[in-house]
Amino acid sequence: MSEKDNINVTILGSGTCVPSLIRSSCSVFVKIGQSKILIDSGAGTMHRLLETGTTIFDITHIFYSHFHPDHSSELVQFIFSNKYSGSVERKIPLTITAGDGFKNFYNGLKAVFGQWIEFAPGMMNIFELNITGPDSIGFNDFKIKSIPMKHTSESLAFRITGPNGKSMVYSGDTDINDNLVELSTGTDLLICESAFPDDLKTQGHMTPSLAGTVALKAGVGKLVLTHLYPECDGVDIAKECRKIYSGPLAIAEDLMEIVI
Repeated sequence: MSEKDNINVTILGSGTCVPSLIRSSCSVFVKIGQSKILIDSGAGTMHRLLETGTTIFDITHIFYSHFHPDHSSELVQFIFSNKYSGSVERKIPLTITAGDGFKNFYNGLKAVFGQWIEFAPGMMNIFELNITGPDSIGFNDFKIKSIPMKHTSESLAFRITGPNGKSMVYSGDTDINDNLVELSTGTDLLICESAFPDDLKTQGHMTPSLAGTVALKAGVGKLVLTHLYPECDGVDIAKECRKIYSGPLAIAEDLMEIVI
């Protein structure tokens, strides 16, 4: 396999809903072949994307783990910005994929913003994934598998597999569950939420040691802890994770790059 078959991952947003000068809200940028993918698009996504040298017009796919604002808020601005008719414009359709219910979510946004968040006919495709069990879709450069998570009714984790057979998993927001272990088994990279330190465990979210438990059970190649609330500042969350997991580990930062 050549370098063009690599999965190139950039953490665009490693933070949460809490405003921060160093951590944007949740988003990951993935390049595989000719595909340029966003997973979630919380506040700050487009700014960080520009810092990678990529424009909104280059994005071919967006996947949403769930509909909370810190994961989806820049969808409105993303579509609206695509309507700007300057020297550069969108030449390829945008594909948006999320859990069942996304079309209703998008229609609700259109009820507020109307034509300003509508693409020309044929320039946007929407796919909805099963939220009660595993699902999968194949695209030109990659295939994606989803499985329900423990957060909201539509919450999904995603596993992206490229042409080189390598894969990455994005947990989205979730509490610990067997589905995440199943989806992550043998993956090369697990980008896992670790919202709060171990002694501040919150329902619907993971902690460093819980993320380490998933990584250990799944036998992942590398674990990246992300979706970090300010409570994680000043706490050695890597050390907390190391109580369980001894494999390759990184604490996410905005614009961190990983090549699989």
